[in-house]
Amino acid sequence: MAISKVAKKSTAAAKKSARSTASTKSASGSARSSKTASFRGDLAPERTAAILRALDEAYPNAVCALNHKTPWELLVATILSAQCTDVRVNMVTPELFRRFPTPAAMKDAPTAQLEDLIRTTGFFRNKAKSIKGAAQAIVERFGGNVPRTLDELITVPGAARKTANVVLGVSYGLAEGVVVDTHVFRIARRLHLAKGDTPQKVEEELMRILPREKWIDFSHQIIHHGRQVCIARNPKCNVCNLEQLCHSRDKTWHS
Repeated sequence: MAISKVAKKSTAAAKKSARSTASTKSASGSARSSKTASFRGDLAPERTAAILRALDEAYPNAVCALNHKTPWELLVATILSAQCTDVRVNMVTPELFRRFPTPAAMKDAPTAQLEDLIRTTGFFRNKAKSIKGAAQAIVERFGGNVPRTLDELITVPGAARKTANVVLGVSYGLAEGVVVDTHVFRIARRLHLAKGDTPQKVEEELMRILPREKWIDFSHQIIHHGRQVCIARNPKCNVCNLEQLCHSRDKTWHS
């Protein structure tokens, strides 16, 4: 009789332990399931499509803010835009292109004159070196024409991937990638469309979820959105038409 009671107590304890273990696993599984569901929800095609529609509504005519007439001028302006506002670049380029309108002219431009013309854009010595190098490469290797392929363009001094994407997309209408500047990097992460910690990783993530035909417009629209509404330190969430689609923790207003 004593053995039977011990056995019953042991069995009851075992069942209780099993229930506790099952409960713990269930809770853990539910947490993982909830996290997975949320992650898939952020990247659901329907949500991405809704974001793209909202951007189209807010910025139907968004274009590159750098003034230019030719692919060469856009290449130079994009090089100058590093660590500089587009407004400042647009103040500098008219006189720059008046004096040195072509790659051949820029290649032979006196370095001192070139540096003086672009001085207010910051890092002007490095930029002058890049521009002259780009001019030389385009004249000597590409017959004076800005290349139309990503592989060729990124071999031009000063034309890293972001710059190449700008020129190919704006001048030639070729969607070879997504331009990821500071605004695109920040807002893509804020909207949970990307999690990467570098522009290259964010670009790779965006290329996977965005339709290729939207790669060019998306960048222009997000850049405008970042300047006008989704400001880094104090986003204007109360006037943002993406607010209901945004799950960022630093929102300043909730509908």
